[in-house]
Amino acid sequence: MRRLIAGFVVTIVFVAILLISAGRADYWQAWAYGVISAAMNFCTYVILKRNPQVAAERAKIGEGSKTWDKVLLGLGLLLTLITLVLAGLDCGRFHSGAQLPSGSFVFGAVLTILGAAMFLSAMNENRFFSAAVRIQAERGHSVCSSGLYRIVRHPGYSGMIVGTIGLPLLLASAWSCIPAFLSVLLLIVRTRLEDRTLAEELPGYRGYQQSTPYRLMPGVW
Repeated sequence: MRRLIAGFVVTIVFVAILLISAGRADYWQAWAYGVISAAMNFCTYVILKRNPQVAAERAKIGEGSKTWDKVLLGLGLLLTLITLVLAGLDCGRFHSGAQLPSGSFVFGAVLTILGAAMFLSAMNENRFFSAAVRIQAERGHSVCSSGLYRIVRHPGYSGMIVGTIGLPLLLASAWSCIPAFLSVLLLIVRTRLEDRTLAEELPGYRGYQQSTPYRLMPGVW
């Protein structure tokens, strides 16, 4: 329940950043973003309530988490905040002319919801779905190869990338595409580093790499 409340607080803060940056309360895309985020928070609560070990693992950065991943997590949060601020400024105070057509909202909403569904599915499937990259030896860490993990090795990151691409479209801001693009690159780097770490430190992962050759997108990478 604390995590659910914390998630809603974060959503409220993010929506506030959008509205304050825009300087207007009728920035309806910001409210739509808030509704989608709140729905994802509730779905996360339901999944974690059924998986208390995953909830405990994701509640904090566990011992043995990789330093490079902590840095990437911080950079990812910073880029998310920049994306929100730029979107608000673009669609509110500056009216820069770089706003996307209102029709882009539908496509962006679909991508955002699809990305969230992929992320939630991966979290529900993998009982070692951690907040930061680490080998959970104390829990008997093993390879997850079911669900979406049969298609790609990192479906959680795939979902995050899909959602990140959809966010500027959802918010109707072309300028926010820049930090969103950097966020996608950051997630690709994180995927590469995590995949290498698991191959080196997690028993059975090299065999999983051979049976499931793609990291993020079937037929591509």
